Amino acid sequence: MADPNMGDPNNKLSTIPIGSNEIAVPTRINTGEPSSSSFPANPASPRPDSLASKPDQYEEEDVRLAGITDEKERTRRRLNLKLANPLGNFNVEKVGDMGEQYCREFALGEAEDIRAFRLGAMVAKDPNMFREVEGLTEVERNVFFDELEHKWRQPKKLYLVILLCSLCAAVQGMDETVVNGAQIFYKQHFGIGGKDPRSTWLVGLLNSGPYLCCAFIGCWLTIPFSNWFGRRGTIFLTCFFSATACFWQAFANTWWHMFIARFFLGFGIGPKSATVPIYAAETAPPPIRGALIMCWQMFTAFGIFVGYAADLMFYEVKDPSGVSGMNWRLMMGSAMIPAVVVCCFVFMCPESPRWYISQGRHHQAWTAIQQLRFNKVQAARDLFYIQYLVHAELESIDMGNKAKELISVPRNRRALQASELVMFMQQFCGVNIIAYYSSEIFLEANLSELSALGASMGFGAINFLFALPAFYTIDTFGRRNLLLTTFPLMALALFFTGFSFLIPETSVARIACIALGIYLFGMVYSPGEGPVPFTYSAEAYPLYIRSQGMSLATATTWFFNFVLSITWPSLLEAFGPTGAFCWYAAWNVIGFFGVLVLVPETKGKTLEELDVVFGVKSRLFAKYGLRQFMYFLKGGKLNKRAERPEEPVGESDYDEKTFQKETERVQDRRV
Repeated sequence: MADPNMGDPNNKLSTIPIGSNEIAVPTRINTGEPSSSSFPANPASPRPDSLASKPDQYEEEDVRLAGITDEKERTRRRLNLKLANPLGNFNVEKVGDMGEQYCREFALGEAEDIRAFRLGAMVAKDPNMFREVEGLTEVERNVFFDELEHKWRQPKKLYLVILLCSLCAAVQGMDETVVNGAQIFYKQHFGIGGKDPRSTWLVGLLNSGPYLCCAFIGCWLTIPFSNWFGRRGTIFLTCFFSATACFWQAFANTWWHMFIARFFLGFGIGPKSATVPIYAAETAPPPIRGALIMCWQMFTAFGIFVGYAADLMFYEVKDPSGVSGMNWRLMMGSAMIPAVVVCCFVFMCPESPRWYISQGRHHQAWTAIQQLRFNKVQAARDLFYIQYLVHAELESIDMGNKAKELISVPRNRRALQASELVMFMQQFCGVNIIAYYSSEIFLEANLSELSALGASMGFGAINFLFALPAFYTIDTFGRRNLLLTTFPLMALALFFTGFSFLIPETSVARIACIALGIYLFGMVYSPGEGPVPFTYSAEAYPLYIRSQGMSLATATTWFFNFVLSITWPSLLEAFGPTGAFCWYAAWNVIGFFGVLVLVPETKGKTLEELDVVFGVKSRLFAKYGLRQFMYFLKGGKLNKRAERPEEPVGESDYDEKTFQKETERVQDRRV
């Protein structure tokens, strides 16, 4: 048994009755007062509902509400205060009591664990004030200090989780892009290599098959899969689906057989794209959560690059006797390799502690989170906060139809229109016509097949390398500013690419300008419209409808991914390369003005501040956007006579339904 005096330099211990037994545990630090805990530690004993997990049980009337007699105003203020800080209305000692009682109620350990939960809960009230919590050892204080000052100094198990999530993202990227080079060959094999409408639509259908599945089935399976199998189980299952589908694609002999295999691939792509970022966020400590979400985007770009490299690697493979199309079959099948690797070691990583808590499995949550933190106090701090938030969400009143809430509540509706716009434009900016068809585009520019594959790999390398600055730019320049800067540049790059096709075919400048335009587009897209949409959508929605909002956002991007990929071959044939590229360049211009008038900035905002941001009426914000546009046309800061427009400030829509479940103010913890 652990030494009960551990970490208690003042030896302020109290004997607390536990059924018929007595054990010594640290009580209120430096007070000598007895603990308020009185529930049995024996797991076989009957337990009432957790008081530690019922916030209102301990909550006292806030003195800041004194003197307010109007009941609606009191409700509004109370919800606002709760929103600002879920533990803010408890004093430190009472939070310590709650942590201790939570440990006792679920019999999570012995005296050492009870001490850890008491101190961890006290730190959870304000993690930045850990120095003021008495009773922490020097080693424990150093861990909290390193968490703030050296945030990438983490346990080995957490780095294993990061590796897992990075490999999953690479699987995603390869699944999407190995088809880029393979379609050069398999469309001839399937008899759909002509310029007739049937052939162009079937080529588009084969390319878009996974995204059709994602939009209408795959991404909507995220919640049931997670409920049934957990985060790790869902990752295993989706990577198994991906590996199976990639293997299946390599043996297809007809276009409809290939379509079925690629449609099945959507069951791997859809739920994985939503589950992996959630798993990363739920296992990581707050200081690095935002960065891990960005890792998903960056390593997806890396997987895209590897997919292009695989196409180039297998190009020269000759057909053995009795087999046709060995090169494209190996290209399609190569994407199964990282998926198999993920399946082999996913269960070496701990399950998400938050998922365990949501299933009522507190012992397993405690075991899991200890593997992801340096010591028990740090682990107890995060587990206490997690279970508190989970139960705070579950205790609130029935919210009714949450899909209706997205539209009926003005604050939610404005978040919806902003989120849907940036998700729509992530596809209609034109990035995936290059990601999926760049080899065909370079062939249209009269490059050889091998050179076209090499040029495509160059685009993949640029897409990956220029995703790296997004770690800095997304929180420095802001989401709105990045989009307003990159949309015009993407439009110019696509216009430049399209008009480069008008250069005579005999000129060397033709292919040079086409490649330059495509590469410039990739340089601008990767730090802008690449990472911003998912980050923005995760921030914009209130917590209680975040799952529904993000499911809709994910379905939106996959649906328009499907639309773009199925229509491009026919669009290219109907409009020609110049017209097709100018079509998507025009959409970037539309995206610029859409962001200007509909998408407010969310960088660095607390939930309370976001309610004010989205409390501005759309009409007023649109006027502000247009005034901002005119300000920059007049020279902006360079013109001292130009008056900078003031951003409108809205009133929070303090709708009781909206804020009943809103308990988290730190944006990294909301992702």
